[in-house]
Amino acid sequence: MTQRYGEAKEAFVDEIKVDEYIELEGSVKAYEQLEHSLDKSLKMVLLFGKPGTGKTMLLHRLYARYKYQKDLHFIETPTGSRREFYEKLFTIFTGQKMPPRSTINFETFVAYGKKIKGERKIAILLDEAQMYPAEMLEEIRILSDTGSIKFVISLHKTEDEDLVAKKHFQSRIWETIELRNADRTEIKTYVHKRLLHHGLTEIANQLDDKHFKLIYRTTEGNLRECNKLLYTAFEISEYYDRHNPKKLDYSRFPMKILEMAAIKTGMIHV
Repeated sequence: MTQRYGEAKEAFVDEIKVDEYIELEGSVKAYEQLEHSLDKSLKMVLLFGKPGTGKTMLLHRLYARYKYQKDLHFIETPTGSRREFYEKLFTIFTGQKMPPRSTINFETFVAYGKKIKGERKIAILLDEAQMYPAEMLEEIRILSDTGSIKFVISLHKTEDEDLVAKKHFQSRIWETIELRNADRTEIKTYVHKRLLHHGLTEIANQLDDKHFKLIYRTTEGNLRECNKLLYTAFEISEYYDRHNPKKLDYSRFPMKILEMAAIKTGMIHV
C-alpha cells in the first residue's frame, strides 16, 4: 500500500493542473460568469475571494479554453517592476518585444488603446493584483477606460478590508464575481474526485462522513488547506505503511492519522 499512499499524497500537491480541475457548484457558477464577461462590453471585472478558494485555477482554465479563440492574455504573477508590466503589455499590443533601452511612456500606451478601439477587443487576466502598487492599479484603470482593453482582476478578499471599496475600483468595476470556500458536500466531492482521477478508488472508499466532517471543520472548506491536510495525512500513512503497518487499518482510513495531520499543519492546536 506504500506506493498507493504515495500516489494519494501526490494527488493533493497544491499546484495548478487545468486537466485535473474539479467542478464544484460554486466554482462552476463563477466560471460561467467569467465566460460571459468576456463577451460583455465591460471595462473591468473583479474576481475575488480568500486565498485558496480557486481563483488562479479559474483564470488558468479560462485562458486555456479561449486563448486561441479570443484576444485573451494572462499575466499570471505580478511583475517585478512597472517596466516589466509594460514590456508585457507592449508584446500584447504589438506581438513584438519592446526594445531594451526604450523609455516607458504611459501616455503612448493610452493613445494606442484609444486608437484600436473598435478594432480589437483585448482581454487581460491579472492574477494576484493586490500585489501591484497603487500607482499601477490606477494606470490599469486608465487603460481600461480607453474602451479597447478589458481587465479581469483577481484579488484576495481579506477579513479587514472590502476590496470592492478600494478607491481604484469604485464605480469602475462593472461586474464582481466572488469565490467562497466550499461547503461540506463540495469538500467531499473534491477529495473523492481527486483520488478517483488518480485511480485511487480503494483509498477513496476508506473515507466516510466522519472523515469529511473533520476535514471540513479543520479546513473550513478552503481548498488549499484541504490539499495541505490530505497531503500530510497520506504522507504520515506512507511512513507508517513502510515502518509500522500494524498502526494502519486498510479498510478504513484511521481518524487518528487525519487528526495527526491536522495537528502537524496547525489546523488543530493541542
